[in-house]
Amino acid sequence: MKGKKTINSRRQFLKKGIGAGLAGLFGAPLIVRAGLEEQKKSSSKKIKLLTTEGQVVEVDKSEIKHFKPYHEPAYGKAARKGIPNRKFVMVIDLARCKNARKCVEECQHGHNLRPDQEFLRVLKMQDSKDTAPYWFPKPCYHCDNASCVDVCPVKATFKRDDGLVLVDADRCIGCKYCMVACPYSARIFNWKKPEVRDEFKNSEYSPETSVPPVAGIVSKCDFCPDLARNGELPYCAKACPEGAIYFGDAYENVVTNGSETHEFTELIKKKAGYKYLEYFGTEPNVYYLPPVDRIYPFEETEQNS
Repeated sequence: MKGKKTINSRRQFLKKGIGAGLAGLFGAPLIVRAGLEEQKKSSSKKIKLLTTEGQVVEVDKSEIKHFKPYHEPAYGKAARKGIPNRKFVMVIDLARCKNARKCVEECQHGHNLRPDQEFLRVLKMQDSKDTAPYWFPKPCYHCDNASCVDVCPVKATFKRDDGLVLVDADRCIGCKYCMVACPYSARIFNWKKPEVRDEFKNSEYSPETSVPPVAGIVSKCDFCPDLARNGELPYCAKACPEGAIYFGDAYENVVTNGSETHEFTELIKKKAGYKYLEYFGTEPNVYYLPPVDRIYPFEETEQNS
């Protein structure tokens, strides 16, 4: 059935749509909550399960939880290969954005960025003097025909099989060719030695996490593939209070903001989705829904005024 499919909980998100697809990469076995002295809830329905010891047990259905194992980010060649059978896409609904900036803040925190560094920028846009302005979140577009990949002399910037364009800090020499080549100005240069938070100090670097950060190299939005490996949305999509950012898999034809799940092709067709500056021939993988019937009136903020 085509059209909008509303999902009311994070658990359902993980069981359906992209959540099910990503969880399917690793398997999602059921586990039984053990050691319960009292059952807070009990249903009349009993089901049989096979334990890890090979025994069949009968348990109350209410005591079953879906177990989602944690998967470490990929390193080395695996990080450059990508997640098999995926083609990640993002859809941003401009009618929902009110520049709450939670997306920016959560991205900065998750990637150990300074307050003056932004992988995701929220710009004030106005198509003509006769039209109303609107807010425009602008990440990296993870282009299929990425000029930044073509110009990198050491292959530090690379395109993965799952559609993501990442930067390998272990290879980057800081020449900035990619920054010049990118028509969207989606990259930043780490001029200063970063202050690495304690939680990242002993972490092994991976292009999938972009942490710990390195001075003297280029970095950018990475679509948070380390979170995708665990069936989670990128930091920006999880943090947006208005659900303006959808993330998903073009192969599965589904995108979600965590509370609503849609067929990807149906959503962009129904709401006239478009790609920003597509005439550059870059073939970006971020789509915008026009700022029509906006939920909030435009208001200037201190950061963008």
